[in-house]
Amino acid sequence: MKYNIVVSGAAETKHCNPRALELSKEVGREIIRQGGVLVTGATTGIPYWAAIGAKEEAGTVIGISPAASEKAHRKTYRLPTDYHDLIIYTGFDYAGRNLLLARCSDAIIIVCGRIGTLNEFTIAFEDKKPTGVLIGSGGIADMVRDIVKKAHRGPGKIVYDSDPKKLVKKLLKLVEKEKT
Repeated sequence: MKYNIVVSGAAETKHCNPRALELSKEVGREIIRQGGVLVTGATTGIPYWAAIGAKEEAGTVIGISPAASEKAHRKTYRLPTDYHDLIIYTGFDYAGRNLLLARCSDAIIIVCGRIGTLNEFTIAFEDKKPTGVLIGSGGIADMVRDIVKKAHRGPGKIVYDSDPKKLVKKLLKLVEKEKT
């Protein structure tokens, strides 16, 4: 059985580590290499580059859009449709899409990120969802450990690594443990 792994990260990446786009592409590749299906918010930036990496490995990529239709996705939200095998148009705007995105997956990986990524992370944390954090990618990803510590809610089901291959491997072990 393949696992659905979300890549959550900044749609606008100017504040990210300069290598964040290439790192997210490698995360997408590794999800496919290690037998997963990539799920994204069907957006630009980090998730888009993860989708490119996944498609380079001939993987399956599913997008969860904030828009109600393909037309709104492209024209109103100005979001891409390429590099995805299927896009589900929710009509729930970003907050609703974030909830569905976090809940439809077996696990989530945080790469860089801004407030939307933090929202997806907190949903995953509250739902006790296995989460991987790509350390060194910038933004929210580099703040998660401190946020969790200051929240006084325990460590959560989180693995951290700066290497995409190792991060995906650790995360899939955590998913397997959760499933048994």
